[in-house]
Amino acid sequence: MTAIEVGRRTRRHHHRRARPWPTTIIAAAIVVVLLFPLYWIVNVSLMNQLDILRYPPPFIPPEISLDGYRAALAHAGEYVSSSLVYALGTVVVTMAVATPAAYALSRLRGRVTLAFLFVLLLAQMIPGIVMANSLYALFVGLKWISTYQAVILADATLAIPFAIIIMRAFMLGIPRELIEAAVVDGAGHRRVFRSIVVPLSRNALVAAGLFAFLFGWGDFLFAVTLNADVHKVPLTVGIFRFIGAYSVEWPSVMATAVIAAIPAGVLLVVAQRYVAACVTSGAVKE
Repeated sequence: MTAIEVGRRTRRHHHRRARPWPTTIIAAAIVVVLLFPLYWIVNVSLMNQLDILRYPPPFIPPEISLDGYRAALAHAGEYVSSSLVYALGTVVVTMAVATPAAYALSRLRGRVTLAFLFVLLLAQMIPGIVMANSLYALFVGLKWISTYQAVILADATLAIPFAIIIMRAFMLGIPRELIEAAVVDGAGHRRVFRSIVVPLSRNALVAAGLFAFLFGWGDFLFAVTLNADVHKVPLTVGIFRFIGAYSVEWPSVMATAVIAAIPAGVLLVVAQRYVAACVTSGAVKE
């Protein structure tokens, strides 16, 4: 090999190694833009009200103040307990309905199944305010306004279609031969579902339960529309309460937002491997 050819190969090698840098820079810029709101929430939560009113507002707190967190924590216990009731209740209702429904749809084939899945997708596209008004009229007749079950069932109406779609995609990957062998051995449909399908679908169950929790934890519209009890206010509505008619207590608002984001962030970090496994394992063809 001549020196010229070696030089050309060396230049091509360096060119290939340098090529990812523009992509890395663009990706880093996108990440910075996406994470900036999170930084700004934490930044404002550590300021006092006078510093926020400056123009332009400082990017670093001139003086760290915990007044916002003190105001948020004064009501955080009641807000967090209500949010947990809504979130965990949504998980229970969603998993109880969506898990058997997803299994049934994964075993069925035909146009009826596809039509039902299309209806589920349409249900995800209905504006929340339309659903809130309809559910309000229903729960008024049932005398469920300002009750936990009203908000939980309303949140479940959003979480159940999403959970069915996720779990069905995963359950399609379970070999039919495994289920047929269990049926031949004398297992009924309930036993097959309980002893085979549910354990094998653990990743999908965790992922669907996580999203159902986030639906209930982060709900604002249904909690405002269907609840008038000040003792059943979730964190999302608690943030709204710091917004007055003539002023906004921005440190308290942002501090409450930080407190509300901590449980969701912890859950996402803990359950990320289940979500990733569900996405990759659920990528099967009809």
